[in-house]
Amino acid sequence: MGREEQIINERLKKIKELREKEINPYVHRFDKKFSVEECLKKKIKTPVKTAGRLMTTRDFGKIAFARLRDFSSEIQIVFQKGETPEKVFEFFKKYIDTGDITGVEGEIIKTKTEEISILVKKLELLTKSVLPLPEKFHGLQDKEERYRKRYLDMDMNPEVKKVFEVRARILEVMRGFMKEKNFVEVETPLLQTIYGGASAKPFKTHCDAYDSDLYLSIAPELFLKKALVGGFDRVYEITKKFRNEGVDRQHNPEHMTIEWYQAYADYNDGMELFEELMKKIAKEIFGKLVFEYQGQKIDLSKWKRIGILDAIKKYLGEDISGVKSDAEAKKIAKKHSIDVKGITRINLPDELMKLFRHKLIQPVFLTDYPIELAPLAKPKRGDPTKAEIFQPFVGGMELGRAYSELNDPALQQEHFTEQEKERKKGNEEAMETDKDFVTALEHGMPPACGVGIGIERVVMLFTNSSSIRDVIMWPFMKPTEK
Repeated sequence: MGREEQIINERLKKIKELREKEINPYVHRFDKKFSVEECLKKKIKTPVKTAGRLMTTRDFGKIAFARLRDFSSEIQIVFQKGETPEKVFEFFKKYIDTGDITGVEGEIIKTKTEEISILVKKLELLTKSVLPLPEKFHGLQDKEERYRKRYLDMDMNPEVKKVFEVRARILEVMRGFMKEKNFVEVETPLLQTIYGGASAKPFKTHCDAYDSDLYLSIAPELFLKKALVGGFDRVYEITKKFRNEGVDRQHNPEHMTIEWYQAYADYNDGMELFEELMKKIAKEIFGKLVFEYQGQKIDLSKWKRIGILDAIKKYLGEDISGVKSDAEAKKIAKKHSIDVKGITRINLPDELMKLFRHKLIQPVFLTDYPIELAPLAKPKRGDPTKAEIFQPFVGGMELGRAYSELNDPALQQEHFTEQEKERKKGNEEAMETDKDFVTALEHGMPPACGVGIGIERVVMLFTNSSSIRDVIMWPFMKPTEK
């Protein structure tokens, strides 16, 4: 019998004994008066009542110690002969193990080592742990296991839980910022008959009620722009997106975004608003605009703008402004060791950008992509071969995408037609034609700017996380069984 199996059997035996004594090892509730953090701030001899998980226990005979951790912090609890009632001390020694969720009542003391602790007077077992916690220094080291068993990861590593607390704070800041700017939060369908609003491969499902195929949303864009047609000036949504694409350090098939649409604005306004939001988040999290990400000092007070073709020339030494055919595009892609399958003159700039985006450490907006790459964007004033589009990069990560939104219904239909041609060539990410959206535009949509931001990447930036899995509590994982 292995050590873990022996521990489990011992704990199951304790559960049986407790029930025989008519002591419920899984109680219904506990009147927790203070968080652990609040207990740590109390004066000596103050009575307290709190609860949490026991992380460690140490028994020295006449005195015993344990570490009690809750959502807020961790505190030492002390059982001492002559101070702790004998029945309480005996119950602790006989039935309590690490991992048990326990309620304690006692008074704040300071030990000989000057550590703030709780001298226990009463103890209640709230939830008996059957499986042992991972060993503190050697357990749960495997990354895959940590992601699959995030509950243990957070239990054993408080810094992991801190990431999700920061994530929640960032979402609060975003909503507060949108309210300050007079945006209205709305909701769009996650199940859609036609997927659109982005270039991505969708997840497909089926609706039995109408015997029709549906798609999980790849973007809320078209619905949010219909809200502008409906008379709203400023709308936004924080929502999930689902894209049937690869999984890597910066991509998860299910992820969260914030998208906003501002009537009577263009992409220059969008850049200003995006920059303002990032600065606000930085000040809320760090209290300043300069911080470290993956060993690099980031300064959000300075933002640059550079056209995508100029950036390709600068970082790759490649002038692609004269590329006219797919054959030329494939030749250039091959030169840079890019798989030529699926490469066209239209998507070449986006593929080349992936080769140097890791170098875009300081805040920068890549702008003015070729018009064919942005079927939902307005042509650039003065140069209709380009679109009024920007992508912000910080810390080598693309954080979002935004346009001066196309509101010419005839031109929008032309772009959808071009996308259909791309689909026939094998481009699975090309958009389908959304006839209802074109109809909405025919009723008239005001000029507008739309901005979409990947929330996980923003959280990565502000928590110094290197992988998107570190900022998603339950990341998508490869099934262990079919």
